[in-house]
Amino acid sequence: METRFLGNTGLKIPKLAFGASSLGQEFRNVTLDEAIKSVHTALECGLNLIDTSPFYGRGMSEVLLGVALKGIPRSSYTLCTKLGRYDLTHFDFSFKRVLESVDVSLHRLGTDHVDILLAHDIEFVDLEQIIEETIPAMRKIQQQGKARFIGISGYPMKVFREVLDRVPLDCVLSYNQYTLQNTRFADELLPLLQTKEVGAMNAGPFSARLLTNAPLPAWLKEPEEVKAAARASAALCAERGVDIAKLALQYSLAHEGIATTVAGSANPKNIQNWAKWAAEPIDEELLCDVLALFAPVKNIGHSEGRLENN
Repeated sequence: METRFLGNTGLKIPKLAFGASSLGQEFRNVTLDEAIKSVHTALECGLNLIDTSPFYGRGMSEVLLGVALKGIPRSSYTLCTKLGRYDLTHFDFSFKRVLESVDVSLHRLGTDHVDILLAHDIEFVDLEQIIEETIPAMRKIQQQGKARFIGISGYPMKVFREVLDRVPLDCVLSYNQYTLQNTRFADELLPLLQTKEVGAMNAGPFSARLLTNAPLPAWLKEPEEVKAAARASAALCAERGVDIAKLALQYSLAHEGIATTVAGSANPKNIQNWAKWAAEPIDEELLCDVLALFAPVKNIGHSEGRLENN
């Protein structure tokens, strides 16, 4: 698996990372065997950056990940977890909770440190708290050796710019905003990240199943015209004998300015397919045709979190 540097951290991480949200049964019931086999398959395939959060499965993802990683040399993988979001509507980015949260996560994960620690979905709270309280607490954790590097995650581009204007960060994680349909992460934020030497991580190359052949979930917030373009693109790919998920993943991985793209599944076969696709050349003609279908709805997304953060 090709590796890239994460900003100026010195960390070399795979361009394709394993997202452990599925281990928390966010999308379906997952057996212990599936969870363990998925993690081991990811590591075997070179997806040795693993991303999780106490939010995923309300702790279950971290617990199962800790079980799956038991006995595996800590130096053989890079670990990222988050803090601040603990349920759909439960957020706590206070100094005290930040310090407590990382200790709970380390206990679940069975390690004494994480490589990357992120404030999770900061658009749902007052950014002043993130700047004045959360990040100083995370820097304290970093000084204690419990996290090597720190950053923030979220959906609206605005939150990244506002925080980066006020405080330095090591890295950021954006989701669903560098895909076949939406490239705002690269268009609007990447130049700033590169100027500040902040590491860029992308999650959600399939944009919550939008760019797959799976039925679209009821909770998907994208406008109907975006969904229609996605269905038309999936049909075109099928006509050419290609799974749109393959094209979507390859497209997200191709941007060399983005250190890694995180994709998650509790299905080992999916992970094996992704690793295989990552090594294959993209179909440039098909890509051109699909991007043309998405052109009328390019970069159309939705609001997330507080209105003032969008």
